[in-house]
Amino acid sequence: MWSSVVTLAFAVLVTVLAVGWSQGRLNSVICGGDCGAENATAPDGLRDAGAAVVAADPAPEGQADLDAMLDATKPARSSAVLGDHVGLAIGAPQIGGPVVTAGEGGYVPASTTKLLTTFAALARLEPGQRFATSVVAEGDRLVLVGGGDPYLTGRRAKGDPPVVRAELSTLAEKAARSLKASGTTTVTLGFDDALFAGPAVNPAWPATYVRDNVVTPIGALWVDRGMLDTSHPETTARRSDPPQHAADLFAGYLRREGIQVRGEIARTASPRGATAVASVESATLAQIVESTIRTSDDEAAEVLLRHVAIAAGEPPTFEGGTRAVVATLSAAHLDIDGLKLEDGSGLSRDNRISPTTLVAVLRAALAEGRFAPVLDDLPVSGFSGTLAARFAHQAHGLVRAKTGTLTGVHSLAGVALDGQGRPVVFAVMADRTDRAQPFAAQAALDKIAAALTSP
Repeated sequence: MWSSVVTLAFAVLVTVLAVGWSQGRLNSVICGGDCGAENATAPDGLRDAGAAVVAADPAPEGQADLDAMLDATKPARSSAVLGDHVGLAIGAPQIGGPVVTAGEGGYVPASTTKLLTTFAALARLEPGQRFATSVVAEGDRLVLVGGGDPYLTGRRAKGDPPVVRAELSTLAEKAARSLKASGTTTVTLGFDDALFAGPAVNPAWPATYVRDNVVTPIGALWVDRGMLDTSHPETTARRSDPPQHAADLFAGYLRREGIQVRGEIARTASPRGATAVASVESATLAQIVESTIRTSDDEAAEVLLRHVAIAAGEPPTFEGGTRAVVATLSAAHLDIDGLKLEDGSGLSRDNRISPTTLVAVLRAALAEGRFAPVLDDLPVSGFSGTLAARFAHQAHGLVRAKTGTLTGVHSLAGVALDGQGRPVVFAVMADRTDRAQPFAAQAALDKIAAALTSP
């Protein structure tokens, strides 16, 4: 009898856990927070979309019915909370495959802009490339040189993600060893952040963005993205002068290593013919892209924009970077009709991207392995990243998408599996939503994406 009771209780427990897992309710228990893409209920079909699915055009019966999908989204698209400017594109995953659309023209994209920025970064640079923060010397004069590592930190903390790799403390240890070996124990210190140029704050952003801690002034040298508390990036204060703070912190680490730093620590140019003393390298570009997409990191996206500009021979500025992104998409023969970019993060309300452009970028990313980092860490519906708490227990694990959110602006762009497990790429954008009901607008977009997964 007791064995029957135990067996029944165990069966009930397994069922409850299975339902809870499928609905994402166990994320905090199993994953210590939101669960990564690899833990989603049905990631295999989405992951395979970048391989076998795009290898050849499937037979007609193997294609998702895009027209039926478009019809299925009508009720959610007509939601009053989304306003009167809603655009949707749904396409087969293969380049050149069919696409159906609703709405015309360009939309304020918000953070879906990052899909274009990261695609361009992987097109212009090698996925394995790293960015070095270095120290050079001329006699006893040291210069800390920023290399555009968006995730440079002072000292790594337990639990930091792998993308946080290079440490100023390690750089100081290396530099001190080299200096002591040459008999130098007293130095002057300057810092060089001239790798990037132009304004650190985009004139197309609201003037309050830095003051209200929305974004850090963009530069080639900072620590912890210029934030005082990286555990709460949405509310933490930003450093008023991130390069100066990084240099001051580096000086402190040097002193701990027995190197005396005298005089003022100020911005300077690296001396010609200076000797390389030490360096630390960032995570790979692929890792940086994955983190940028997963966490929707505005600062990292703007740093990547500068690297795209440098690789394209453009000035490393907002303007140079956006020109380079547009040129990269054009060279890849992607649909950029109506495209207008002012930044790489999507913070500017002057950006305009069409849903068909987002679909074209997603298709191109699916078609070639070097672009896998754009897709690998796309948030999964109900499980990870910016979609961990969304989709209200519908279509869990069946949608991977980049979110975009500004006041009155909501967008989703990614990959979904239909009721028969066939992938489609999609982008839905609304930039005149009810500002008083942001969560209702998000829910309406989730319903549109969920409609794509119906039988």
